[in-house]
Amino acid sequence: MTVTKAILPVAGMGTRLLPATKSQPKEMLPVGYKPVVQYVVEEMVDQGIDKFLFVTGRKKRSIEDHFDDDPELESRIGDRDEGQDDYAARGIEFFYVRQRRPLGNADAVRLGREFVGDEPFLVGFGDTIVHSPAAPGVVSRMVEAHLQHGAAATIAVWHVPLEETRKYGVVRPAAGAGDDEDFVCEDIVEKPLPDEAPSQLAVAARYCFTSRVFDAIEATQPGLGGELWLTDAIRKLLEWGESVRCLKLRPEEQRYDIGTPETYYRAFADYALADPENGAAFARYLRDKLAAKGP
Repeated sequence: MTVTKAILPVAGMGTRLLPATKSQPKEMLPVGYKPVVQYVVEEMVDQGIDKFLFVTGRKKRSIEDHFDDDPELESRIGDRDEGQDDYAARGIEFFYVRQRRPLGNADAVRLGREFVGDEPFLVGFGDTIVHSPAAPGVVSRMVEAHLQHGAAATIAVWHVPLEETRKYGVVRPAAGAGDDEDFVCEDIVEKPLPDEAPSQLAVAARYCFTSRVFDAIEATQPGLGGELWLTDAIRKLLEWGESVRCLKLRPEEQRYDIGTPETYYRAFADYALADPENGAAFARYLRDKLAAKGP
């Protein structure tokens, strides 16, 4: 058995990036030449995923348009390589369902129950890029660990400063996990205050689930902000005695959460500097700009 399906929740309103997100999804903000969500799709396609369900909402139509065929554009650019990818020729399929009200990320995943059936599947947030410079990437390692251990849920995690735990779901590793890359999760808490955080290992916006998570979502009550959170559904799995595991991002892997202006600027700068055609010129511009500002 392998994993070939992914659910990508992309219905969030992106209020922290207003006014840029007033009329376009934050998942469509450009990072270099590509919108954020294209990096998420490419990351998963490169690691064996070929069927995607986008959970969209109001003002998210441009995501559908972006991954649709565009014969007029194709005829205009001809054989030029403009970063276009013929997903249909590669057997990549895209499906869409609408989350009518912003009821939380667990509610968004719930809408994919018919799409995944009884198969294990991935969840990746469409506003978060995870860059793995070397294979195997985090998705491949998650899938391998998930299937090997027969877990109900496998969560990608990364180390964050203590003062930032309030921004994320945070896990408690089982005793003796130490520096293990792949370990048992004992608990998970949504956005804990620093003095209440069970660790400094935060959820990295990538999950692997079995269909058992849908039962957990149905049994979960609204939490913070009156929303249904995946964190609480995972806690329900733990209450039921299901196996939940975590997989750490490696030190060389980078997570970019496009949720605030500062994190967006960082992502854009890093990808611009890595651009093989324009990166060197951009680096010179930044050096000159910083030198002109002085200490």
